[in-house]
Amino acid sequence: MSSVSVPPKGVWVPSPTFFTTSSPSTFSSTQPAVDYTTQTSHTLFLARSGITGVVLLGSTGEAMHLSRSERSLLISSVRKGLDEAGFTKFPIMAGVLTNGGVEETVQWLDDYKEAGAEYGLVLVPGYFGSGVWGNEQGGVVRWFGEVLEGMKSKEMGVVIYNYPGVSNGVVLEPEAYRELARNERVVGCKMSHGNISHHLQVSLDPQINHDRFRVFSGFGQQLGPIVLFGAAGVIDGMSAYYPKTVVRLFELAQKDDLRPSEKAELNKLQYVVSKAEEFVVKYGLKGIKEATYRVAGFGDLEAARVPVVGRMGESEWEEGRRRFLGEIEEVEKTL
Repeated sequence: MSSVSVPPKGVWVPSPTFFTTSSPSTFSSTQPAVDYTTQTSHTLFLARSGITGVVLLGSTGEAMHLSRSERSLLISSVRKGLDEAGFTKFPIMAGVLTNGGVEETVQWLDDYKEAGAEYGLVLVPGYFGSGVWGNEQGGVVRWFGEVLEGMKSKEMGVVIYNYPGVSNGVVLEPEAYRELARNERVVGCKMSHGNISHHLQVSLDPQINHDRFRVFSGFGQQLGPIVLFGAAGVIDGMSAYYPKTVVRLFELAQKDDLRPSEKAELNKLQYVVSKAEEFVVKYGLKGIKEATYRVAGFGDLEAARVPVVGRMGESEWEEGRRRFLGEIEEVEKTL
């Protein structure tokens, strides 16, 4: 039996990385330092709100803007804080956002495992696009195989991360997931694109062992529809500041026999979540960091690493809040 754990179903949060203006980083006098204390505090806030697990150093977490030592310390600091607060089983997934080099990818994964992460969220290599893979995308399957072979730890689960927006438009086909899922250390995927058909095909594929391979979306607006057909949940940025609403939506979406009142609540929650997600679609990482600060109270918006600089002004924030966040704000208060 495999010794590699499988990421539990539910709502995961791709947490932003927090920086502080109180001191410069260790590698640059012009870059703010990582705020490890706030990172831990925010993760504890998520754990206490019913979130299933945290994703550190993903796209929202700006992994590419941190040094190797900062990435390791961030994970180990959060793991230590969780353990001390009694959340010893709260899992950490960590983003591996390299440009496709097998050796560097393995290094990130080995570092993360040593620092205390249970899973590595590995970005599909996309520098050359999909043209070099061939019709069956065999190149990316072989690439993941070499990464798995090179890892020191054979107990760390790998989650495939397909984000075409940062990977030259590459979209992994369902057949490739089927092939990769045959390896017991490939324990799931995150699809950050709008192709719900791919979510459903992979979630329902009879040739995939769904007890060992979990399908997550990167978008809360897809949560209800994909969970209905077997997906495991979401890794959703908006959950960084409205966690309880998204968690409640997941709880209802996975129930087999809903009462009429619960069905009405499910529909309402999916509506308010989908509407609120338009805020993330419009403002992206800047919006997630702004809302995490203004709504949940975490972060220092004056502390940012280039090229991610600038923040929303008062009028822009109020307009975005009015258009997209009013209804979910009221729901969150009731939970």
